Amino acid sequence: MTTPFHHEPGAVPPPQCPAHNLDIGPGGLRRLYGPEAENNPAGLYDKLRAEHGTVAPILLHGDVPAWLVLGHSENLHVTRTPSQFSRDSRRWRALQDGSVAPDHPLAPIFTWQPVCVFADGAKHERQRGAVTDSMERIDTRGVRRHINRFSNRLVNDFCEKGTADLVSQFAEHLPMMVVCAIFGMPEEYDERLVQAARDMTRGTETAVASNAHIVSVLTRLVEGRRNDPAPDLASWLVEHPATMTDTEVIEHLRLIMIAAYESTANLIANVLRMVLIDPRFRARLSGGHMTVPEAVEQTLWDEPPFTAVFGRWAVGDTELGGQQIKAGDALLVGIAPANTDPTVRPDLAADMSGNRAHLAFSGGPHECPGQDIGRAIADVGVDALLMRLPDLELGVGESELRWVGNIMSRHLVELPVKFAPSPQQKLDADPLSVMARATRPADAWEISSPARQVPEPRAEAAVAQPAHAPGAAPTPAPGVAPVPAPGAALTPAPAAPLAPEPAPSPEPAPVATIPRQRRPAAPARLWQAVARWWSGY
Repeated sequence: MTTPFHHEPGAVPPPQCPAHNLDIGPGGLRRLYGPEAENNPAGLYDKLRAEHGTVAPILLHGDVPAWLVLGHSENLHVTRTPSQFSRDSRRWRALQDGSVAPDHPLAPIFTWQPVCVFADGAKHERQRGAVTDSMERIDTRGVRRHINRFSNRLVNDFCEKGTADLVSQFAEHLPMMVVCAIFGMPEEYDERLVQAARDMTRGTETAVASNAHIVSVLTRLVEGRRNDPAPDLASWLVEHPATMTDTEVIEHLRLIMIAAYESTANLIANVLRMVLIDPRFRARLSGGHMTVPEAVEQTLWDEPPFTAVFGRWAVGDTELGGQQIKAGDALLVGIAPANTDPTVRPDLAADMSGNRAHLAFSGGPHECPGQDIGRAIADVGVDALLMRLPDLELGVGESELRWVGNIMSRHLVELPVKFAPSPQQKLDADPLSVMARATRPADAWEISSPARQVPEPRAEAAVAQPAHAPGAAPTPAPGVAPVPAPGAALTPAPAAPLAPEPAPSPEPAPVATIPRQRRPAAPARLWQAVARWWSGY
């Protein structure tokens, strides 16, 4: 089979040609932009699959040709084989021959930057290593406390009114609040930053200006952290042994911000929509048959936050899914169509909660490194909202909900709801500004050799403890070591007096240091502590 891209980008077919249909472009190829792609992407994927199989030729903005990978296994192959499908956009033949201009609407997405997402091999490992190492320093429990605090702050803004739009008043703001806190720039959080982050991926005329605003914000942050480090992600990237330049740090922060914001905002809105429109989904959730994390995982299959990722570029001529791919061709990883591939999911109504074989976070060496934080924002945020407003109802008919789509994502414009007005919740005054994991003292984990044998304490010298005392264990028989009660702390009890030894050892007995990691025993508070941890308190 020869490549179908035999036309020039932007060429106009004759008037009688059916390609004048808004959804069909030159050469009879379907557009991955325009009315059909935005309003019914699932229907478009079905048409492309029926016409071309698991890999389909499509047109991007300006009728620039590319390939959309539809099959699950084909997508895995593309993401896992950088030797054949590179992330370096400078390989794109359309850029080399000038078919794509620097001001193309998708320029903020495909323009090469010195970041790991556009790199392969050793450079990718160096930059990606800096990102993953820095993200591992984030205190996940601290993040959950932030998420819970921010969620309740947002709910306080509308809980007394009885109505709200969960997209513009909740889903679009929560991820950016968390990202700004992790980056160490909570003062930069505002409406303009939120809208710029969403606009720059839409392929709009203002996308380039929105990108410039975000870069300027991050530039100020990195310049400040070079001189005044703090326990935040920006400082950790600046100080990492990978010795990234300021430009590299800025671009990686931009990448993390946009990926985390766009994907998590869409994920939250999609989960809440499922809760509101599907009675069975909500019943399983409220009845305890499904947890919020399981609901999030099901949504990642059905409505992934990113429908496709642009892009990969063919290193050389190759074949994929029966199509002849030429060197320099652009490919899109089709996340949404891969999740509905009939070969891996013949029944779309099947319960997929708990199954993480979806491609919502891509795959291979470029798989999203911050997916667990994204899941945490959705888990805690949705849970906090439903705890505060358990009687949420959709404020309009399901058919009235509107979507806006682009080649990368599809998101709700609004999600109007109504509920019984409730009072604001008092929030903890603690700013929770530190995001770093606490460093354990080295001596807290010292382990010495086993202590030498010593005579058993005399029975009459044992310190008796009332049987009804909290956490008390039954009194052991003489010569039998006491067994800790369930849930008892690992703190040593006061030593009982020992009988004098006839011949002391010439060497002092080694002492085993016990980690001081828990408070005195309190089994009754165990599940309360677990509940507080899960809720982010």
